[in-house]
This record gives sequence, structure tokens and C-alpha cells, in this order.
Amino acid sequence: MAVALIVAAGRGERLKLDTPKALVTVAGKPLVQWSLDTVRSLDAVTDIALALPPEIMARAGEEFPGVKCVAGGAVRSQSVRAALHAVGRGAPVIVHDAARPLAPATVFAAALQEIERHRVDAVIAAAAVADTVKEIGGDGHTVRRTLERTRLWAAQTPQVFRREALERVLRDSPEEVLAAATDEAWLIERAGGAVRIVASYELNFKVTTQTDLRLAELLLAGAGLAL
Repeated sequence: MAVALIVAAGRGERLKLDTPKALVTVAGKPLVQWSLDTVRSLDAVTDIALALPPEIMARAGEEFPGVKCVAGGAVRSQSVRAALHAVGRGAPVIVHDAARPLAPATVFAAALQEIERHRVDAVIAAAAVADTVKEIGGDGHTVRRTLERTRLWAAQTPQVFRREALERVLRDSPEEVLAAATDEAWLIERAGGAVRIVASYELNFKVTTQTDLRLAELLLAGAGLAL
């Protein structure tokens, strides 16, 4: 049976709020609670760990009962590693960003099914890139080339991993590589592992700015929204 790690240790500086991003109220609940409720709805998940900002750990058990709460690290991979150490020995391992509160249970289920069907190390939710993408040069302004859009996908979460593969890259990758990783799938790729994608939900955006926060509030408050 699967275990789930919810990464919620970010400070959310771009939201310009005093409250850590995980605890910002969105449609009546803390931001992280939306992801936690979705993960709890998955029959395959037997254990959940939540990586939170260290400064809220004193009240974490009261705010999130029944979940293994851990202090997140300075970088993302440190938070994932701490959360992984906290959960039981179940597999595969789901990693999800609390900043994506609209990820529906169907995407989690699809990723879990995909990793069971194929001999791969990871399966990630991703969205096909709709815009024309330009690569620029070192000056930060001059276009070098246009990338082939039909082969470009934007990585999101949830991401599902074979446990032994995730443990290996978190253990064996140099600290500077862990610090540079924006997702754990990149660590798998870098180590020569196989990663597949499943199509994500079109509204599975990451809450980063005040505009994102307002949009998430409207969507999550909508009576017709089925997650």
C-alpha cells in the first residue's frame, strides 16, 4: 500500500503574507488541508507525512491530528527526505505540493495505476505546454531558438515513486544537487531512472502569487467543483 508525503514547508514570500503558505486560509480551510483531505480519500494510502515550516511545529499536532508532521528543511529535497523517514514502510511513495490544492483524487489514482503497470521509477502528473516556448541566451533577452512544443510538458505534482528509487537518489545525490532540485523526478532522471507522465487536471496550478490565491479561493469555494 502507498504512503504519501505532502510538502508544505515553503514560506510563500511572493504571497506577501505573515502567515506561512501552508496555513493561509483558502475557502474556509488552511491551504494544506485541501491536499491532505484529497490524499486521505485515497484507499491505497496507509500513511501520510506532512513537512511543515519549523516555526509551526509546536502546534502542528493539534492542527493536523492523525498525520505525521515533520519540520521541513531549507530546500525541497530536505523536506521530502524528512517526511519519507517519518512514514511507514509502504510503497509506492506519493509526493505532492500543498501549493497545488486543486489536484483531484483522479490524478493521484491515475499516477498510482501507471506505476503499477510499467517498470518505471516514477510517474508524474504533467500538463502539455500550450504556448510557444523560446530559449534565450546568456544576456537574458536574446532568443536563441524556439523549442518543439509538441514534446514539452510542464511537470506538476502529484509524483509517484518506487520507494527504493526515491530513497536511493535522496541518499546518494550530492547536497548541491539536492539543493538545486525543483522536483524529485529530476533526481531520478539524473540518476538514469525511467519517468513516465500522466495527464494532469487543467486547474492543477501552483499557488504562488496573490492572483493564484484569489483564483484558488473562487474555484475551491465553488459548489460545483468536484475534486
